[in-house]
Amino acid sequence: MSAHTHRLTALLAAIEQGITPEKPDIAWLLEQRDPLNTARLFAAARSVRQRHFGNQVFFYGFLYFSTHCRNNCRFCRYRRANTSLKRYRKTKEQILSAAMEMATAGVHLIDLTMGEDPDIVGGTQSQIQAWLEMIRSVGQQTHLPVMISPGSVSSDVLADLARAGVTWYACYQETHNEQLYDTLRPGQNFHRRMSGKYRARDLGLLVEEGILTGVGETAADLADSIDFMKRFAVDQARVMRFVPQSGIPMARTVSPGRGDERVTIAVMRLVMPDVLIPASLDVDGLAGLAERLDAGANVVTSIVPPLAGLAGVANPVLDIAEAGRTLAKVIPVLHRCNLVPAAAEDYQAWVTRRQAMHRSSDLCRSFFSREPAPCA
Repeated sequence: MSAHTHRLTALLAAIEQGITPEKPDIAWLLEQRDPLNTARLFAAARSVRQRHFGNQVFFYGFLYFSTHCRNNCRFCRYRRANTSLKRYRKTKEQILSAAMEMATAGVHLIDLTMGEDPDIVGGTQSQIQAWLEMIRSVGQQTHLPVMISPGSVSSDVLADLARAGVTWYACYQETHNEQLYDTLRPGQNFHRRMSGKYRARDLGLLVEEGILTGVGETAADLADSIDFMKRFAVDQARVMRFVPQSGIPMARTVSPGRGDERVTIAVMRLVMPDVLIPASLDVDGLAGLAERLDAGANVVTSIVPPLAGLAGVANPVLDIAEAGRTLAKVIPVLHRCNLVPAAAEDYQAWVTRRQAMHRSSDLCRSFFSREPAPCA
């Protein structure tokens, strides 16, 4: 047995016993590309997923309702400086119609995503109130949990979102290396963006964190991100590989292969066995779904109705017009992976348990303020 094989065997055995690997070991796992080693990683990740979630998979409807943004992220085609882009801002009626279509199809959550639209997050009080009312209406009419992905917003706005009935706050750091972050998100304060996640948790919201691969990060950087997500106890952990797009400074950056993203999914599953991990349709569409599920993901995201005029993010049009991002096309892929669609009540039960876990942890920390570790 080679030294590499021996180390992998020992790490997987320790993980099987519930021992979380240290950051150097996480980085080492992330570097694995040998097909035999990655096959073992994926098998271990599927085993962990089965133990915590069975063979059920959840579905998220994706509703990118405004493509206007005040930021100039170097990796995003919706950056403010990309004046060649035709943008849209959906009306409340259009948003509700698309949300109802997705709910009727059988998704478990409505993901309301936007750029940091200056007419919303930086708008007048009446504009913000109209936005909040739209969000409240989506939850009330679909009877589904709502995730909001508005970028970095103020503490007061987060409190308004909680009062509007939002269940999830998604805000991706992309990297937890501050120097790399400053390169990717010029002019956006690293710590302000981070503080929003803590404020959302204090308000009782579930939190999704996300990272990018292929943007100049090292394995150690990715390990730092995964370690942060573990310590923060994120409820959903996403990784997506960078896709070059026209109209951005990183247009000529070579995108990594699917292997990087798949290995990261598997390592996140091994380090955070009980969190939700998406297999996004936004990067490779339907063609990349099975590989991500086989790596340990248990949520299919970026489900988009074909005729609603909605875009994706990494790949704005991939598979949408062809109805490739619908449950009718997704479910057969699940079956080929020996997985099944979860029921809506199963998803809601998971959400309820997760919220109760955080409330218990918060109460525990209040009693053990000098030594919070026993309740972590």
